[in-house]
Amino acid sequence: MKFYSGFVPLIGRPNVGKSTLMNHFIGEKISIVTSKPQTTRNKIRSILTSDDYQIVFIDTPGIHNPTTRLGNFMVKSAVNAISEADAVIFMVEPKKRIPEGDMAIIQRLGGSKTPIFLAINKVDTVPKQDLLGVIDQYRQVYPFKEIIPLSALKGDNTSGLLTAIREVLPEGPMFFPGDQITDQPERQIAAEIIREKALTFLQDEIPHGLAVDITNFKLRDGHREDDPAALVDIGANIFCEKDSHKAIIIGKQGAMLKRIGAASRRDMEAFLGFRVFLELWVKVKKNWRDSDFMLKNFGYRNE
Repeated sequence: MKFYSGFVPLIGRPNVGKSTLMNHFIGEKISIVTSKPQTTRNKIRSILTSDDYQIVFIDTPGIHNPTTRLGNFMVKSAVNAISEADAVIFMVEPKKRIPEGDMAIIQRLGGSKTPIFLAINKVDTVPKQDLLGVIDQYRQVYPFKEIIPLSALKGDNTSGLLTAIREVLPEGPMFFPGDQITDQPERQIAAEIIREKALTFLQDEIPHGLAVDITNFKLRDGHREDDPAALVDIGANIFCEKDSHKAIIIGKQGAMLKRIGAASRRDMEAFLGFRVFLELWVKVKKNWRDSDFMLKNFGYRNE
C-alpha cells in the first residue's frame, strides 16, 4: 500500500484560529489558545497519522508588523515555514473586505508552486449569504488550490479541508512514529501551558512581555513512570519586563499566581498523565524581547 506524507504549515494574521484548528485535527491541546493576538511565538509541529498518510502540521506565529526582535523572530519563523511546505493552509476570517494584513500575506506568497488552501474560519459568525461575497473576493486576488469555509472551534467542514490536503500529499515516508502527536518536548509544552494561563487570567493588564522558563522537570525520587499515582516535580520562572508587572502577576497575597499555578497544574496532569507538584516564581528581565541573548535563552531560535 502506498503511503503519503508532508509538511503543512498554518499561516495567517494573529488570532484567526490557527492553533484551534491544529488542536482540533490532532485531538489534543498541543498549541496554546487564548483570545490574545500573537499567542503562538514559535513553530509548533503536531503529527496526524492514518493508515496511509502522515501530515505534519506546523502552527506558526501570526504574521504582523513587528516592533521588537521577538516580533521579527515570530514573523520570520512563520514565513520560513512556507519554504518547507508540501501544502499551506492560509487562514482568514470572513470580513466584508480583505484586511490589509491578509493582502500583505498574499503578496508574500507570490507565485508559489506549493498548493495553497484558503480556510475561511469562523463562518458561524456571519450570515451564509455574506460568505459568497467573501469567497469571491479572495478568489479574485489569488489562485488558491481550494477555498474552504469552516469553523475550527465547532469542527464544521474541517474534514473537507483534511481530505483536500490528503489529495495533494506526495508519496513519502513516515517522518515520525505513528503514535507521536508532537515534536515538542514535554518541558516546552509545560512552559506554554503556564504562559497560556497567565495570558488568559491577566487579560489586558500585562502586555505580551511574558516568557516562561522551566527550571525543574523530574519524576519524584522513588516514583515510577508506570505508576498512575506517580508525581512529577515541575518548577518554572515567569519572566516579565517591569516591577509593576511582577506585582500584578503575583497578585494580592499571591492570589493571581496561585490561580495561574492551579489551572496550569490541571492541564499538565491531563496531558502528562501524572500528578504534578508545580512551583512558580516571578522574575523581572527588562526589555528581554529586544535581547538576542535572552531570546535564545528562552528558545526562540530561527532554524
